[in-house]
Amino acid sequence: MTRRTSALAVLCAVQFMLVLDDTVVNVALPAIRADLGFTAAGLAWVVNAYFLAFGGFLLLSGRAADLLGRRRAFLIGVAVFGLASLLCGLAQEPWHLVAARFAQGMGSALASPAALSLITLSFPGEGERARALGVWGAIAALGGTMGLVISGVLTDLTSWRWIFLINLPVAAVALVLLPRLVGESRAAGGARLDLPGALVGTAAVLSLVYGLLQAEHAGWTSVEVLGPLLLAALLTAAFLAIESRTAQPLVPLSFLAVRIRAVANVATLLFSAAFYAMAFLLMIQLQTRLGYGPLVAGLAYLPYGAGILAGMWLSSRAVARLGTRPALLVALSISAAGLLLLSGVAAGDGYLGGVLPGMLVTSLGCGLSLPALTTAAVTGTTAQDAGVGSAMLTSVQQVGGAVGVASLVTLAARQGEGGFTLALTACAALVALAAVLVATALRPSRYGPPANTPA
Repeated sequence: MTRRTSALAVLCAVQFMLVLDDTVVNVALPAIRADLGFTAAGLAWVVNAYFLAFGGFLLLSGRAADLLGRRRAFLIGVAVFGLASLLCGLAQEPWHLVAARFAQGMGSALASPAALSLITLSFPGEGERARALGVWGAIAALGGTMGLVISGVLTDLTSWRWIFLINLPVAAVALVLLPRLVGESRAAGGARLDLPGALVGTAAVLSLVYGLLQAEHAGWTSVEVLGPLLLAALLTAAFLAIESRTAQPLVPLSFLAVRIRAVANVATLLFSAAFYAMAFLLMIQLQTRLGYGPLVAGLAYLPYGAGILAGMWLSSRAVARLGTRPALLVALSISAAGLLLLSGVAAGDGYLGGVLPGMLVTSLGCGLSLPALTTAAVTGTTAQDAGVGSAMLTSVQQVGGAVGVASLVTLAARQGEGGFTLALTACAALVALAAVLVATALRPSRYGPPANTPA
């Protein structure tokens, strides 16, 4: 195994851990509430604190990694995440756990874009980068799903505290091995952090994510939601004004003008909204309508991981053979079809005939889609802006997830028995919309099959 391959394995293992913590608490929430005495409103912040910090600090962290050193930023982020995971596992009061979850999110925000930019720069060739990012994207998708499996197994067999403590060995191995496998990299000398843009941009994302997270409980027309969303819109306008006038902006507007990056990020937003909501809603459906316990519900998700791995194996080959645009169209179409199949899961359905077919098709589509979206979103990034590109993609994923969970879970809850079907159909529509965007906004001649490959 080469140094680059070993580094990729370490970076992907950490990303698996970081994304896993997006969802790992979902099944364990009842046990956490009983053990620590959370109120219903307070319990939501065990999830929300991580989302808020992870999504809110990504752009600032990505640019900081470019300037301070990507390996250094990654190691600091992993160390913070590992320490926060220990504090989560040892929490004795509700505020202990919420504060530690926020610290986990900050560590993730620093480590995740730094890791993706290290991969992007370590594999400069088009084919090898597509394969490396294919592994990265699929492992990230696998982490989000396996969080539900691991949470169910550990909560049922041991204690909810172990869903956090299992992070410690991964963090320790990464801190020991990565400095030996990857050299330091940073933007060229003379680059500076755009402090006004950093503060306003971070505040805008924090306000946006906070408002979205309130929607599930307060309702979309409440002051708790509309106030933060309006503030986010005003801060975004201020951010764009600052960036247009700054010599060294946090996010150069020219970076967003590259069509394939812009399309990939918008498609990722739609895709993430659909798949975060699907993972949450399907777990609820398995436990409430089909009567599965936490352990059985977690194990029921295992084939989903197998489908993602199969899609991951095919994704880089599809991009190399067909080109980015056709590969994305095929992947997103399969994903939408799988979500429509899952929307039919109802009380009384068997696992093999009712749940498994939709789960396998959906997971295959997810495994095909995320690596291709990742490759498209960082197309053309260099040593000057790899951190920004990585942070932009990860931020879009987090915001998309928050939007999906806030809107579609609320939709399902308000529709009663038919809510799951309606929400999953909406998920399929979002992914189909992403496919339409790719089909119409990317020119076939430019993003089709490579010139030396038969069409």
